[in-house]
Amino acid sequence: MAGEFDGLERLAFENGEVVLHAVAAGPRDGPVVLLLHGFPEFWYGWRRQILPLARAGFRVIAPDQRGYNLSTKPRPVRAYTLPKLTSDVLAIADQVGCQKIFLGGHDWGAAVAWNTAILHPDRIAKLAILNVPHPAVMIRYLRTRPAQMLRSWYMLFFQIPKVPEFVFSANNFRVGIRALERSSRPGTFSPNELERYREAWSQPGAMRGMIHWYRTLSRSRPTPLPGKVQVPALILWGVRDKFLMAEMARESVYECSAAKLICFEDATHWLHHEEPERVTALLAEFFCSVCH
Repeated sequence: MAGEFDGLERLAFENGEVVLHAVAAGPRDGPVVLLLHGFPEFWYGWRRQILPLARAGFRVIAPDQRGYNLSTKPRPVRAYTLPKLTSDVLAIADQVGCQKIFLGGHDWGAAVAWNTAILHPDRIAKLAILNVPHPAVMIRYLRTRPAQMLRSWYMLFFQIPKVPEFVFSANNFRVGIRALERSSRPGTFSPNELERYREAWSQPGAMRGMIHWYRTLSRSRPTPLPGKVQVPALILWGVRDKFLMAEMARESVYECSAAKLICFEDATHWLHHEEPERVTALLAEFFCSVCH
């Protein structure tokens, strides 16, 4: 990780039998910012935010979530339920000795972040969400909006045993690469960056672990979560998201006691890749407001 990643540290966090690989930067006594990636990324998805936030004085930690890249990849689907994923967040916070952290998430990482903030508000100082709605809004739209059901067709496909892993990885991960390229602005992911994704997806058990996150959806009935999000929240949303309807961002604001929504009219689901400087500046401003 020389060159563009000089200054990054490699860390390992334990949660039972799961070991989470992570990268970190910034002063060890700085306020902790934990950044959670989504599908089909790994810590590298936050590469344009980690060092700038570290230079702003934060201790930034970006883990490979369980099932991804260099972290442990349990075989059973039940190892990827939201309570297990949330426990990984708390384990990291505990092991850095931090009662309250700043938590940011994109895609599935945002789903984990929402869940953690709802169930453990005493552990989260502020919550930053990128392009995933509040879980109550997501459930409502999946049940009542045919347009969102169509956009989420792949969630059903991922329920099939073994086939999604084969399709995604065939021909040097052609489907995975094309999914990133076709759902983002042209040129968002360079050939070198796409090669890093191929390397992460090639890790033994990674394809199974990544897709198991979706398989938990058909094996557990969604249960109502208590009340509104009680921690201050910032919701950043790329309006040209091909997977999630923008209306869900606005409705998510009403599920929070104090939330601000900022829309990126020309960005897609991958807004932190497409608008890295603006996203980083907004995150730093949001987190800094209670640091000093």
